[in-house]
Amino acid sequence: MRRFWSPAFQEMRPYVAGEQLAIPGLVKLNTNENPYPPSPRVLAAIRAAANADLRLYPDPEGQPLKQALAKRHGLAVDEVFVGNGSDEVLALAFLGLLRQPRPILFPDITYSFYPVYCQLFGIAYDNPPLGAGFEIRIEDYRRDNGGIVLANPNAPTGRALDRTALRRLLQHNTESVIIVDEAYVDFGADSVVPWIREFPHLLVIQTLSKSRALAGLRVGFAFGDSNLIDALRVAKDSFNSYLLDRLAIVGAVAAIEDEDYFEETRQRIIASRARLTRELEVLGFSVIPSCTNFVFATHPRHDGAKLQAELRRRHVLVRHFAKPRIDQHLRISVGTDAECDTLLKHLADILKGISP
Repeated sequence: MRRFWSPAFQEMRPYVAGEQLAIPGLVKLNTNENPYPPSPRVLAAIRAAANADLRLYPDPEGQPLKQALAKRHGLAVDEVFVGNGSDEVLALAFLGLLRQPRPILFPDITYSFYPVYCQLFGIAYDNPPLGAGFEIRIEDYRRDNGGIVLANPNAPTGRALDRTALRRLLQHNTESVIIVDEAYVDFGADSVVPWIREFPHLLVIQTLSKSRALAGLRVGFAFGDSNLIDALRVAKDSFNSYLLDRLAIVGAVAAIEDEDYFEETRQRIIASRARLTRELEVLGFSVIPSCTNFVFATHPRHDGAKLQAELRRRHVLVRHFAKPRIDQHLRISVGTDAECDTLLKHLADILKGISP
């Protein structure tokens, strides 16, 4: 079957995305998508750009978006990099910055694309374990390394490091790159983008998929010292010089500029998360304090995989990871209040043994 495959790919264990089912009435809480539509300004910008100019290549550097991001964060354009979703930006960072003689470090429980990139690019790595409460322990990263990658807030746990701990790590670890993946930062954590000039070894990666409701547009970006950004650019231009298409660029600019819509929907999700957490705890679940648009929950008397399967049978999708330490947990995206109500009703019925 794999006779013509490249040898390195014959043993690859690729990233597994959450299910994307097309079922009427489906409550989809398994992929951390924003439950609200994009800003109307985004849709208007994309419609306006869907014209004859699509025959032309886009700006290879995505300059209009880089300028919008630089303006929002008070940065220079050469301190910004843009790409097709934060996953691609991460891949270019692994390729351009983390292929080092020494192993890189990231937690044993974190975004499962990180070890895939290491396999793909031949990068040695080590996984300091999270603490008993699934917290990242900064002291575990105070050792020789070829780079450090931390999702903050972390996924799938939802926990965030405070700025004091991150500052200590950056001050101690100055001889290798530290990448902070801030995919979920807008839902309750503190961004360290303002620190990139203080710490030239810091690269911060963000996305429009979550808090800007643009998972379908695929736009991510990085902030860092121009030396780090140059490495990403070289990696990009050695692979695909046109990362973002015309529609993605104009839609992303419109999303960045509509701060009022962003703030309104962000606050609605934060409020829904608090309510969902309270209601899950009433049902007997233990829920880890979350700074993301999802919660990570376990029930002491019900198996996680069985709960997920029973919810799926009722057309409610949540995420389950069959991995050590977290195989009894469910990762539940924060939906609309109506979607959360449906989830809670089905969970209550399942716990009571009531059939659908």
